[in-house]
Amino acid sequence: MSEPEIATVPTTEQDSPGDQAKESPKSSKSFSTSFSIWPPSQRTRDAVIKRLIETLSNPSVLSKRYGTVPHDEATDAARLIEEEAYSFAAAKASADDDGIEILQLYSREISKRTLDTVKARAASDSTAENGSSAPVVSTTTDKEETPSVQES
Repeated sequence: MSEPEIATVPTTEQDSPGDQAKESPKSSKSFSTSFSIWPPSQRTRDAVIKRLIETLSNPSVLSKRYGTVPHDEATDAARLIEEEAYSFAAAKASADDDGIEILQLYSREISKRTLDTVKARAASDSTAENGSSAPVVSTTTDKEETPSVQES
C-alpha cells in the first residue's frame, strides 16, 4: 500500500576476546532496521481515493446491491471518505505504534464509511423514487403512563 520508510543503522562490534566468540563468522557488522508504514504517503492516499471513485462509480459488488454513483458525486464522496478515515486513524496513532494497527484501522474506516455512503444514497434514492417518505415514528404516553409507539 504505502512506501515503507526503512532506516538502516550499522553497528560495529568491538574487537575484544569475549566479543569474538559472539561474532558471526560471516560478518563483523550487524544492522538494525526500523520499519514504519504509518502515515501513508500522499501518493498512496491519492491511489486510495482513485480506487474508491472507481468502486463507487463503476459496476462492482456494491453497485449490484446499492447502485452506482455518478462520477462527480463519487469523486466528492471518495475524497471525504478518505479524509475522514485518515483523520480518525491519525487521531488514534501513537509514537509507540509500528503503524500496522493504525493502517488496519484506516482501512476498516474506509470500508465502513464507503458502505454507509452507498447505503444512505440508496435509501434516499428509493425514497425519492417511491414518492413517499420514511414512516414517522412518535412516542406517546397514555393515561397509565405506559409509552407506546405509533406509526403515522
